[in-house]
Amino acid sequence: MDGYGLDQNMEGTTIDYHLFSQFLISGIIMGILYCLMSMGINFIYGIMKVINWSMGEFFMIGAYVQYLLLTYIIGPQFWFAGILFAAFIVFVLGAVVQRLLIKPMFVGIIEAKMEYATIVTISLAIFLRNLAVLIGGPYIYTPPDYASPTQILTLPISGNRMVGLIGALIILGIFYYFIKKTWSGKAFQGVAQNRSGVQTAGVNVLKYDTLAFGIGTALAGAGGALMAPIFLVHPMCGLVPTVRGFEIIVIAGLGSIPGILVAGLSLGIAESLGSAFINPSFVDIYGFILLVIILLIKPYGLFGKPERAV
Repeated sequence: MDGYGLDQNMEGTTIDYHLFSQFLISGIIMGILYCLMSMGINFIYGIMKVINWSMGEFFMIGAYVQYLLLTYIIGPQFWFAGILFAAFIVFVLGAVVQRLLIKPMFVGIIEAKMEYATIVTISLAIFLRNLAVLIGGPYIYTPPDYASPTQILTLPISGNRMVGLIGALIILGIFYYFIKKTWSGKAFQGVAQNRSGVQTAGVNVLKYDTLAFGIGTALAGAGGALMAPIFLVHPMCGLVPTVRGFEIIVIAGLGSIPGILVAGLSLGIAESLGSAFINPSFVDIYGFILLVIILLIKPYGLFGKPERAV
């Protein structure tokens, strides 16, 4: 009897360990995926000092483009091509939106710039969401799976999440290399640090504003395409990633790419383990609790610094 009880206890411990490991990996994957949204929001703000409240709708557009391509045009085996095309479409749309709606902030037409940007991007979000309902209906669409379920060591993992992880890491790696190692990336850094200074040096800051808005929204669109089989495709599918994206930025502090990765991983893990071992009904609260704890300890975020008064 004692031996049976010990085996039973050891078996329960093993099950708990595997459960913990599985949800830990799931949290890491989701945290990395959320970082795409955070990186886009952070990049646009860093260059233009504008918060784009319509990022969730650009995520949604990427998801819809991916669904249409994989379902009706190229097939699920070319999911990677769909992600590239979705990111390109969203980049073009973002650049057009910036030129038509955001650029007036920087050419002396608009005085209350932040208020204008807030109204414009929120209005754009409402318009795009209602347009999605008008065209596709309030329905939930299920894209084909990217890959079959697989394993990390001995732990089963969704093929869609594994593809999402690999894709997100590749996109984030390319983005990091572009910003840190290329001439254009250094120009972006210059615009972010001193707009008037680089303009004096001959840099066309308005062109870089357009590119920044396009690249930032393209990151969200790529995230929507990558996560389409996970969050499914519907007019509100960008809401959760957008909320997580802003939470990550607040936890990390503005301006730090490594900080966003650390914050994204922390939020994803907290959300996943909280759902597994506390209560899945409160999944939206765990990230907020982490955010509050971090701000109580470090008011400017893990890697943030107070802005200098000019």
